[in-house]
Amino acid sequence: MEVKNILIVGVGGQGTLLASKLMGKCFLQQGYDVKVSEVHGMSQRGGSVVTYVRYGEKVYSPVIEKGEADIIISFEQLESARWLPWLKKDGVLISSTQKIDPMPVIMGKSEYPESILSKISDKEVKLVCVDALEKALEAGTAKCANIVLLGAAARFLGTDKEMWLDIIKTTVPPKTVETNLKAFELGFNA
Repeated sequence: MEVKNILIVGVGGQGTLLASKLMGKCFLQQGYDVKVSEVHGMSQRGGSVVTYVRYGEKVYSPVIEKGEADIIISFEQLESARWLPWLKKDGVLISSTQKIDPMPVIMGKSEYPESILSKISDKEVKLVCVDALEKALEAGTAKCANIVLLGAAARFLGTDKEMWLDIIKTTVPPKTVETNLKAFELGFNA
């Protein structure tokens, strides 16, 4: 099997690292060689965070170059635009519809760009928009928007849904299992 490349992108505190951990476990359970690499850019202050997930028969490097990602899972609209150059032509971009103002917008030095997702939909990519925040709240807490997006992505990964549910049960804190399972289901059916 050729190596598959997935970028998980968002803003610090959105749960991108947990999402990559769950994804890595899923691919390992399927017998793939998996490499996961995290890059934090001022993540504790709401900065950009990206995780590279690569899996296949044999993976030599954890880094994904521009134009090589098969799938990008974006937790925020502006991050979708920022990382779009890394997506292959005809790749899949799964984006939350959530907007989080970056520091220049908060400080009044710039404005949040308009119509980001509609502009992306004009590109040669498959765009899947998910109101992950709304679905997370429906599951019980905004903190599980990351799991909603994993559920949406699972449909494109050719992975067994039950395997995901088992991995969630054994990875997230016990008191959050039911909420995360519901969030995954809501994302999977989005």
